Amino acid sequence: MESRVLTGGATAIRGGLPLLRKPAAVMKFTTAATCGINRDFPAGAVTAILLETSPKRESIKPCSAAASSSAGSSDSSGDAKVGFFNKATLTTGFFFFMWYFLNVIFNILNKKIYNYFPYPYFVSVIHLAVGVVYCLVSWTVGLPKRAPIDSTQLKLLTPVAFCHALGHVTSNVSFAAVAVSFTHTVKALEPFFNAAASQFILGQQIPLALWLSLAPVVLGVSMASLTELSFNWLGFTSAMISNISFTYRSIYSKKAMTDMDSTNVYAYISIIALIFCLPPAIFIEGPQLLQHGFNDAIAKVGLTKFITDLFWVGMFYHLYNQVATNTLERVAPLTHAVGNVLKRVFVIGFSIVIFGNKISTQTGIGTCIAIAGVAIYSFIKAKMEEEKRQKKAA
Repeated sequence: MESRVLTGGATAIRGGLPLLRKPAAVMKFTTAATCGINRDFPAGAVTAILLETSPKRESIKPCSAAASSSAGSSDSSGDAKVGFFNKATLTTGFFFFMWYFLNVIFNILNKKIYNYFPYPYFVSVIHLAVGVVYCLVSWTVGLPKRAPIDSTQLKLLTPVAFCHALGHVTSNVSFAAVAVSFTHTVKALEPFFNAAASQFILGQQIPLALWLSLAPVVLGVSMASLTELSFNWLGFTSAMISNISFTYRSIYSKKAMTDMDSTNVYAYISIIALIFCLPPAIFIEGPQLLQHGFNDAIAKVGLTKFITDLFWVGMFYHLYNQVATNTLERVAPLTHAVGNVLKRVFVIGFSIVIFGNKISTQTGIGTCIAIAGVAIYSFIKAKMEEEKRQKKAA
């Protein structure tokens, strides 16, 4: 799931997790580990994030330190000067580590499942279903407390959820059809679609510098596609549809600002998206699954591993989106951009190493050019957003 900044008052969409917040409130987060939640899963990953709104822009502290003084805090705009090894910096570093770790593990486990169970519509449903169950359990125990939703909010969130569902399913279709590294290379084109939508749909003027920075992205993806050994049109077109879907998700999210905290917003979006994903999974893959899909998977890996893999891939999908949000709300826009580019580099690199994917020299060069272009675009856009924010504050 992918990242994009929402201007015009909305907070941000990062790593596939929409944050639909009015600008008056800024969220702060505490980890479940310090708040009494105990849910075990591999490698000690963070299991839950509790969010509460704050009328004041401030740094994020674990709840165990909530009563401490604000001397070690720093706002996300970087106004406060702090040492590298203070608690806030180390905590932010931990969040970045967990974001990358969970994202890499999700992509690797997801592809391993597709190698013996090539049913992306059904697996997409599992991703969302596990997250929905997780949210329902969290609501049941009051961590966080469920926010009520009215018909107006439901109408606003439904288009966002539909685009989220379409982008998620088509991403998984691409992951199942081609190498993970190639899908992520194609999805590096998302900034191009975002810029095009902003210019031609929303009527926002995009500076020439931003358009020029997108040229290497288009060039790099084209080079990588021409010589990609795992290339097929299904994987390529699905990744492109995913890019378009997430672009429209950003557009609709700008119209769907709400006072609801992001944990509740994401829970409702996941529930609605799950409803959208069920029909195609049932009608497109249902007959095949009943005839031989489930039996073939169980024969290859066993029932226990099959169920365990599906549970954990869903859990990692939900957790990496949640931790990505917590990570990216802690830092300034430029750091957002750096973090997201590095995340894609990590995923591409680890997928090539883990799966031993053979890539041509031209594909490797094209991938590097595309990633470099995304980095340049992200830096320019982040600086522009920061300048706008400073002008408004002045």
